[in-house]
Amino acid sequence: MSDFSGMEDLLQDFLQEASDLISDVDNKLVDLEKDPGDHRLLNDIFRGFHTIKGGAGFLNAMELVKLCHLTENLFDKLRNAEKALTPELMDTIMAATQGVRSMFGELSQGVQPRPAPEEVINALRIALQEKDAVEPAPAAPTAAAHATGAAAPVARAEGAVAPEAQSGPDWQALHATITGQTNAAPPPPPPVVTAKPPAGGVAAPEGETVAHLPPEGRRATEKPAAAAAAPAAGSGATPGWRAEEKIAPRESTIRVDTARLDQVLNLSGEIGLTKNRLTSLRADILAGRNNPETLHDLDQAVSQLDLLVSDLQNSVMKTRMQPIGRLFQKYPRIARDLARQLGKDVELALIGEETEVDKTMIEDLADPLIHLVRNAVDHGVESPEERQAEGKLPKSIVRLEARQEGDRIVLIIADDGRGMNPEYIRSKAIEKGLIREEEANTLDDRQSLNMIFLPGFSTMTQASAVSGRGVGMDVVKTNIQKLNGSIDIRSEMGKGTMFIISLPLTLAILPVLLVLLGDQPFALPLSMVREILPIEKEKMQEVGGKETLIVRGEVLPVVALSRLLNWPQVRVPEYGVLMQSSERSFILSVDSFAGRDDAVVKSLDDFRPRGVAGVTALSNGQIVLILDMKELLSDLNSHIDQTPGTKHTKAFELTT
Repeated sequence: MSDFSGMEDLLQDFLQEASDLISDVDNKLVDLEKDPGDHRLLNDIFRGFHTIKGGAGFLNAMELVKLCHLTENLFDKLRNAEKALTPELMDTIMAATQGVRSMFGELSQGVQPRPAPEEVINALRIALQEKDAVEPAPAAPTAAAHATGAAAPVARAEGAVAPEAQSGPDWQALHATITGQTNAAPPPPPPVVTAKPPAGGVAAPEGETVAHLPPEGRRATEKPAAAAAAPAAGSGATPGWRAEEKIAPRESTIRVDTARLDQVLNLSGEIGLTKNRLTSLRADILAGRNNPETLHDLDQAVSQLDLLVSDLQNSVMKTRMQPIGRLFQKYPRIARDLARQLGKDVELALIGEETEVDKTMIEDLADPLIHLVRNAVDHGVESPEERQAEGKLPKSIVRLEARQEGDRIVLIIADDGRGMNPEYIRSKAIEKGLIREEEANTLDDRQSLNMIFLPGFSTMTQASAVSGRGVGMDVVKTNIQKLNGSIDIRSEMGKGTMFIISLPLTLAILPVLLVLLGDQPFALPLSMVREILPIEKEKMQEVGGKETLIVRGEVLPVVALSRLLNWPQVRVPEYGVLMQSSERSFILSVDSFAGRDDAVVKSLDDFRPRGVAGVTALSNGQIVLILDMKELLSDLNSHIDQTPGTKHTKAFELTT
């Protein structure tokens, strides 16, 4: 039974507010390290711990009260100039905030937190010069070590893909099942690698992995578990530290500005009035009053309803939008801790924190951004000595920026470090057997840089606790693509590297192009469509046994949608859709088109077949499958290679 029976609402309110407070404290600590004499920061941090202590006391979480009280006393001495802030003391404070976070994880599971590690309490008491401090223990580990656990690369779970992922589903049976044209039961969900963890997650033993099952049937991946309570001897970690990075459940609540809710309420009221007007007009028409005036009033009422529903839809979508600053606020601490661990001087600059993004997208962006920020600090920037030798300032700047461009959100992670060498990346890919030498020679610099997204690629000669195992960047790209986004790289030797992520504003509404196979429509993401072309048989060329078309000097493979779906080809395709993935272009041949639409995406809750992003309903009520082209085409890599000597050795390639 929960230790907080009858107090669940109060506990959730406390955890939400306290989590925001400790994140704010983390960022202020990073700023304080740059300016230790800033009294405003000292006072703000003091108040943060004091507020958390007060809420914890009301919940009778006495171990959390004890830890916050000691840290609060320490800041009282700092703001009264009774102590000086040293790097060692900052490490102790960072360890204390990590302990607070660990206790939040236990509270979220409805249990009272265990005592903080003895060495952390002891270090705080020594800093306060209290008499009951025991023998000095080694300095509490920097939180960078724990950030390592929290941001460890995500590896794919072997065996976690459903059998149909290998050979593809039976598309006709699948379509019939979803659209209700048969009473056949839907295929079972894919097998789970390990048992699902209880709500709130558990801390697994060191070295083990736990199944991470993203929502909406996405394929399983693995996340390294948190470090064990007692690290192995000689590991360099402080014995007894409890690095408990809990697997938190996805947050099911959202903060909404009351002005937005008021707007939704007002629109709902106006829709109710319009509905009453339509009901009255319907009664008039049924009574035989079909005069032009009545029909004109009906037309006006329908137009008014259409406008109000559109406004209501936009307003409801805005309630899901959250400032991305809530996600960004955790990264300055991660960058600071990792830089200190590596002996680097790095400042993380945050830009565009007010940019609003769909809440579910913010949650799914957390891991990819952690990977990119950590890689920028670990691989991108040089040590202070190297930077001075190259005529740069000792401190490096890593920029994390968000902005809205039209109906897209653009995220930028840039550093001013050493840059990336395309030639070196090509040689490493050849060395690891990821690409043949003759293929590598045909790649330009941009394509060479994109090879860092290949599974297993790493330029590190030896894996470290931070990186080097080649399981990270491929997951970054896969997760971005799952959000219907793209990622691009720009790099210049000696100047730095920039990763540019482009995402849709929301995942709930997706612009699509409706194409036909026979009389059956399918929806393609409009973001991948460049143009529509007629397919003239006499202009088709065969290269390496594969059909191709030359479009403005570019040799592009022609892939039949019916072939991808194993759908009966009733007639010769007359049209081609020129589609652009993040790396390659290709032509998708279809029978005809049914127009463009803004699809309201409905996920398949019980199962997610490979190649299906979701379903939507047309205005006539017809159910249409929204295709995931990246997954469908990933199975064709080995079938549409061109022969050497053409413009592209591989006309299309997609790694997932």
